[in-house]
Amino acid sequence: MINEYIHTPFNIDKEIRLNKKLNIFQQVRELEGWYAIAFSATLLERMLPNYILFCETTEFADPTQYRNSLNTVWEWLATPKAKINFAAQLEKIEEAVPDASDFDNYGVYPAIDVAMSMSATIMLIQGEDPQGAVVVSKLSQGGVEAFIEASSEETVTATDIKQHPLMLWEIETQKELLVLLSNCPKNSETCKKLKALATSEGMSNIGLEM
Repeated sequence: MINEYIHTPFNIDKEIRLNKKLNIFQQVRELEGWYAIAFSATLLERMLPNYILFCETTEFADPTQYRNSLNTVWEWLATPKAKINFAAQLEKIEEAVPDASDFDNYGVYPAIDVAMSMSATIMLIQGEDPQGAVVVSKLSQGGVEAFIEASSEETVTATDIKQHPLMLWEIETQKELLVLLSNCPKNSETCKKLKALATSEGMSNIGLEM
């Protein structure tokens, strides 16, 4: 059952429900270089458990490769001059993308979101997709929305989705991430702060325990 994996995030300010949703995608679109990649890596850190659980449940692939690839992104962020073969990383990522038609497990969809986000992030590093961070932002939010719809026993409205604890948490996390990046230098200490932000609740973006 999907519902058994849902956990309500802590520390969600009730005022968030009353605030007008900012155009996060526009703010993300304005991120450049290191900051855009750092934003993407942080969201990926929150999404990765979805892929890991899918692989463990279906024995589709070894999720270690995705963990290693994300680690190389963090390594590059901490030491931008590090020599990393991202073309090889991208190839490994693309070899382990599940096909939704091969599974009747809902978990395949969040897993695909992770794969697409990983590819977008690496292509952003390579300069092949300057809007890679926007892609990751949309996939993360879209994955939360799809999960809310799939886990509900009743039809949900746009308002229901917007006010759902998981969506409130997703929006607030992306906002907090944008604020953090606007005030931090490009170094390893910032990477530690970003990882802490991504893992502080011990849950993935759709509420799966890490």
